[in-house]
Amino acid sequence: MTDIIFEKSIKGMQGVALTDESLDTGFIRSEFLRKEPPVLPEMSELEVMRHFKELSDKNFCVETGFYPLGSCTMKYNPKVNEYLASLEGFTALHPLQSDDDVQGALELMYNLQEALKEITGMDAITLQGSAGAHGELCGMMIVKHYFATKGDSKRTKVIIPDSAHGTNPASAGMCGFEIIKVKSNEKGLVDVEHLKEIFEQNESQIAAIMMTNPNTLGLFEEAILEISKIAHKNGSLLYYDGANLNAVMGITNPKVMGFDIVHLNLHKTFAAPHGGGGPGAGPVGVVEELKEYLPVPVIGLKDGKYFRNYNLKNTIGKIKEFQGNFGVLVKAYAYILMRGNTLKEASCDAVLNANYLKEKLKEDYELPYDYPCMHEFVLSGDRQKACGVHTLEIAKRLMDSKFHPPTVYFPLIVSEAMMIEPTESENKARLDGFIDAMKKIAQEVKENPSEVLSAPHNTPVKRVDETNAARHLDLRYRKE
Repeated sequence: MTDIIFEKSIKGMQGVALTDESLDTGFIRSEFLRKEPPVLPEMSELEVMRHFKELSDKNFCVETGFYPLGSCTMKYNPKVNEYLASLEGFTALHPLQSDDDVQGALELMYNLQEALKEITGMDAITLQGSAGAHGELCGMMIVKHYFATKGDSKRTKVIIPDSAHGTNPASAGMCGFEIIKVKSNEKGLVDVEHLKEIFEQNESQIAAIMMTNPNTLGLFEEAILEISKIAHKNGSLLYYDGANLNAVMGITNPKVMGFDIVHLNLHKTFAAPHGGGGPGAGPVGVVEELKEYLPVPVIGLKDGKYFRNYNLKNTIGKIKEFQGNFGVLVKAYAYILMRGNTLKEASCDAVLNANYLKEKLKEDYELPYDYPCMHEFVLSGDRQKACGVHTLEIAKRLMDSKFHPPTVYFPLIVSEAMMIEPTESENKARLDGFIDAMKKIAQEVKENPSEVLSAPHNTPVKRVDETNAARHLDLRYRKE
């Protein structure tokens, strides 16, 4: 274990003096002034740098190794994007500058809107959302406001598949909607007959259906056009959770599938880092009928000049200050420009990689839905559970082979789930290494389960008690 920085402190050691001036604190109210100096570590600048470099070396990231975190699309983030986002022309801007002063930034955002319209098929885009869940919330606010402006107060329910991301019911619930769960069929797809029953029982009360396509099992919803017809015949809207867009870019799009609203995860699909909780970006696209409901401002172009357009008749207002997480927008735009027409190849390679892993691993682990997958697939650890080893232990043992574990215990409809998404970034050699590690673990479960049950063995931090750590957070240093 690495000593914490306070334990490395040496009394009297000095680093960088921030100021040697006498500061006037008269403008600060007395109750907010410290009565004694703060307890800070005493270290030289060099020792501080060594400490944080040591911590950094312990982190795992996509640059360290394979990161098959299902439904999170942890693809490689090109470093040129970081350089472009750090250009002074972007970083020195202030969001309160006039449109005349920031034409370059507005042009970039306008062009990004146009690119996302092309990719999704939608008719209008807002860039304001700061993450996928925030985009979902925006989308459901649009749904609610849309029916409110029509005087339709009966539509209080939203249908969500039992395989959905947990943010879907959370976003709909935050907007006051009642959630109705639609079952999956034996193929892991939306049970259309059950969906019809729900509509028959609720009719004019259904505001929308929220769906991911492909779904969280990595399976393409083959009945999506029929589902779209069912929704629209009832006057309901169809919402697209864009978390899995990386599977279909350039192949199809939400508009073709019949969706009315879509949120995107720029930090996932378009290669901007999103470790540590952000920053992200969750733009929302809508069809023509809903464009006046978008949050403001959207970026417009008139007479050769780019401007922030606040003039939307039925806007839901603002969902974020200014224009969203601009740095993430720059990185995503750079990625789209670099890939151009090869965005389709990215999706095809992601699908190929996922199917390769699935076929190689289904002999050693249960495959609940044995069909061609899209960008990800879900295995079950039930076979290993019968030997006394749970999915969590498999994930921990995988860390000893320097692979990040996949998403575990999701989706909830699969027992002992392992959700694996290789993305298009990984080559065959890296995938083969992952396959070998997974097969080795399956063999250890049969022959020497204690080796798996006591894992991880080779990581900087060994086996931890996640439950206790989550319930009893202790993130504050207290001087003895």
